[in-house]
Amino acid sequence: MKQKIKNQFKEFTLLLKSVPSVFLSLFVLSVVAMNLLANKSINIPVEWLALDCGIIVSWVAFLTMDVLTKHFGPKASTQISVFALIINLITCLLLFIVSVIPGVWGESFVEGSENIINSALDNTFGGTWYVVLGSSVAFIASALINNFLNFAIGKAFKTKPDGFGAYVCRSYVSTAVAQFADNLIFALLVSHFFFGWTVTQCLTCAATGMIAELLCELLFASLGFKICKKWKSEQIGKSYFDFKNELMEARQ
Repeated sequence: MKQKIKNQFKEFTLLLKSVPSVFLSLFVLSVVAMNLLANKSINIPVEWLALDCGIIVSWVAFLTMDVLTKHFGPKASTQISVFALIINLITCLLLFIVSVIPGVWGESFVEGSENIINSALDNTFGGTWYVVLGSSVAFIASALINNFLNFAIGKAFKTKPDGFGAYVCRSYVSTAVAQFADNLIFALLVSHFFFGWTVTQCLTCAATGMIAELLCELLFASLGFKICKKWKSEQIGKSYFDFKNELMEARQ
């Protein structure tokens, strides 16, 4: 058991070293940003429709997860997702600490409203437990759905599994389902109970958010595919795959 834990830890450290630093940073940053931006709703002149600003960057997280799943597999992509979530929770903790430190935000200097604006900024950046909890649950659930559905669809392609058509199919379907789940879970856990959204608004938010994020991913699908091809040609993660193969051979 002890050796198994050591092997899993070594496998994970090799994975972190294998993922290009810029790509990993982009993924982590998108997770942190989308959870922070989810605090702001978007004013839409339609009563049954509601959206939050998290959709601006959430598609980046799913695009990067698709690339990670294609190259490293669903387990590795999920491990990186959990890693990103931990960084997000640490960031939330730091922001909370900042929010309770006595002081004044620069944007609060409005005569007669300093205390109100300063408290609002503290509450926004400090976050609330239900927003953090809701976004964390929604993200992990959607990451699991996205990664393993993406992998399963990819396995279904017997001819040209590494072609652009296969990549687009596995990415769009998995992203659509996972994005809908992510938006709906967050809306039901947070917006419905704490912001007064109706169930209809939660469903329409999930659907329209999914469509908006899919359109964004549509624009960058070719980029994701090119990254996958580049990583494969450059044998990115060779040490990680070699170690996994060693473990598999040792079990046989």
